[in-house]
Amino acid sequence: QVQLAESGGGLVQAGGSLRLSCAASGRFSTYTMAWFRQAPGKEREFVGAIRWISGSTYYADSVKGRFTITRDNAKNSVYLQMDNLKPEDTAVYYCASGNSGTYYYEGPMYAYWGQGTQVTVSS
Repeated sequence: QVQLAESGGGLVQAGGSLRLSCAASGRFSTYTMAWFRQAPGKEREFVGAIRWISGSTYYADSVKGRFTITRDNAKNSVYLQMDNLKPEDTAVYYCASGNSGTYYYEGPMYAYWGQGTQVTVSS
């Protein structure tokens, strides 16, 4: 059974940076790992994804150029470096793992999800 645990969320001023971590435990096997976020009263939104083996990354237009996803295969961890944060980035951020490379930007593709970590960006 795979479990994902996010950490690193917090409060930051606009223009600041934050790095989120996601550690997987259990019998972990993944093809794609991703970050999603959900702001209050809004639908869950794709942030970015990374191919576990190749390291190829994909980002939503809203965060491209500001956010960077990396992974450490040996540690079964994935990270989300967030720079130049904006108030609209405020949301609960979720880590997800899936075994398919198809539709990486769609939530249903991911079988495992973390509990989420709150990111709040003040203006």
